[in-house]
Amino acid sequence: MAAYQGLARDFAAIEPPTWSLLLAASCRAQGFGVEILDATAERLTHAQTVARIGDLKPRLACFVVYGQNPNSGTTNMIGNTECAAVLKAVHPDIPICFVGSHTSALPMEVLSLPCVDLVLLNEGVYALHSLLRTNCRTALGAVRGIGHKSDGGPILNEPERIVPHDRMDVDLPGYAWDLLPRDRAPLDLYRAHFWHAGFDHEARTPFAAIYTSLGCRFKCDFCMINILNRVDNSPTVDAARSNVMRFWSPQHSLREFEKLAALGVKTVRISDEMFFLDKRYYQPILDGLIERDLGFKMWCYSRIDTVRDELLPRFHDAGIGWFCLGIEAGNQTVRQEVSKGTFRDINIRDVVGSVRNAGINVISNFIVGFPDDTLETMKQTEALSLELCTEMMNVYPCQALPGSPLHSTAQSNGWKLPDSYAGYAFLSHESQPLPTHHLSAAEVLRFRDDMWHRYFSHEPYLQLLERKFGATQRKNVEDMAKIRLKRKLLGDA
Repeated sequence: MAAYQGLARDFAAIEPPTWSLLLAASCRAQGFGVEILDATAERLTHAQTVARIGDLKPRLACFVVYGQNPNSGTTNMIGNTECAAVLKAVHPDIPICFVGSHTSALPMEVLSLPCVDLVLLNEGVYALHSLLRTNCRTALGAVRGIGHKSDGGPILNEPERIVPHDRMDVDLPGYAWDLLPRDRAPLDLYRAHFWHAGFDHEARTPFAAIYTSLGCRFKCDFCMINILNRVDNSPTVDAARSNVMRFWSPQHSLREFEKLAALGVKTVRISDEMFFLDKRYYQPILDGLIERDLGFKMWCYSRIDTVRDELLPRFHDAGIGWFCLGIEAGNQTVRQEVSKGTFRDINIRDVVGSVRNAGINVISNFIVGFPDDTLETMKQTEALSLELCTEMMNVYPCQALPGSPLHSTAQSNGWKLPDSYAGYAFLSHESQPLPTHHLSAAEVLRFRDDMWHRYFSHEPYLQLLERKFGATQRKNVEDMAKIRLKRKLLGDA
C-alpha cells in the first residue's frame, strides 16, 4: 500500500519473486536446503512472517529485495526493512542477509541498518554459495562478495564475479517453482498486470515471469538495472559502468517455458530488459515456442529503436501479444541526452504502427521531468502519448534511482534526494522526483499525475479499449482512472 496507494488492492500486479526462485534453484544445485517465504503473495503481516521464519529455524534468513520492475528494488526496501527489524527483535540469533538492486547500489548504507547482519554484493550467486559453506556468523572475512559487521564497523569484502555468460545454464540452472505458495493450483496467488490480461480481472491468474537474459548493453542516465552486474566496491560505481548482458541458452529457456505450461500457466511475462535485441537468442526461442504451441499470452520489453519489422509476425505467432516500448520522451533532444545519444533518430509513429499491424498491443512508456525537460517538452511528451493512443500507457516522474548515473550526478551536484525509500516510489504519497533545470519537483509530479488522468479519461482511448477488449474492460479502466493518488509534495495529507 505504501508504494501503490489506492491502486494496490485491485490493479497492481503480484509477481513471482524471480530472483528468489533463481537463487533457490542455484543453492539447491549446490546441495543446500532452501525454502521460499513470499509474504506478499500470502498477504502475511510482519508478525506472521516472522513467526513462519522462526518455525523454519533457518541458519540464514536472506531477504531478496526486488520488485515487479527492476527499478522498484529501492521501493521494496520499505516492507523488507520493517520486517527484518521485527525478525531481529524476536529472533536475534538468526543472521539476516539482504541482496537486491538497492543493496548492490548502496551496500554500506544497507549494512549499517541495525537489522541487517550481512549483504550480498551484485546478484550474489557465488557469494551466497560461499557464505552457506560457513556458519554465517564467524570467519566471514574470506568470503568474497559479501559485506559484514565487525568490531570496527561495516566491512565490504573483495568483490565476487557475476555468473559468466558461459556458466548461466549451469550456475543459474532454473527456477524453484515448487517452493512457491499456492491456493489451489501452482502460481495462483500471483496476479498479472491488469492490461496483460486484457483489462479483465478474472484472467490475471495464474501468472509467471521469467528471464531469458540478464542486464542491458546501454547506459541510460535514468536506469539502474545494470547495478546488479557490479564487481567493483568503489562508491562512485554506477550502472553505466556495468553494462553487461548475459544469456541463457535458448534450449534452457524453452525448457522453463515447458515447465510453466505443465504447471498450467498461460499468462507469462518475459522480464528481459532487452528481449528484442539479439537475434541469435530470441529467434530460436520464438521458433521453439511456435513449434511447441504452448498457448501462452505473453509480453516483453523493447526499445523503440531495436524493433525489426520483418520479425514482428514471429513474435505474434509465438504468443507475445504485448510490447512494452520505451519511448521515454516526446522531444528527441531530451531523449538523446538521457540515453547518452544511443537512441537512433527513427519515426516513433511508424514503429508503433508496425507493431500494431502485426497484431501486437503496445504499452508506451514515458518519463517526464528529465533534467533538460521544460513545461513545453513535457507537453510534447503528453501530445505524443495521446497521438499514439496505445492500448496501455505508463508515465513516470524522473527519479534519481540509487545505482543509476542520475543518482551519482544528483549526489555530486548536491541535488535534493528523497530521505526515505518511499520517496523513490513513483506512485507513493512521499514520491520525490528530481526537479529539472527549469521546473520544481512539485511541478513535475503534478504534471505526471495530470497527464496520467488525462490519458485514461481520453475518449478516443476509451473507445479503442471498448472496440478491442469490450465494454466491461472499458469500465474497469474508467474505475481505475477514478483513483487519485495523494502526494505529500503537492500538499495532500
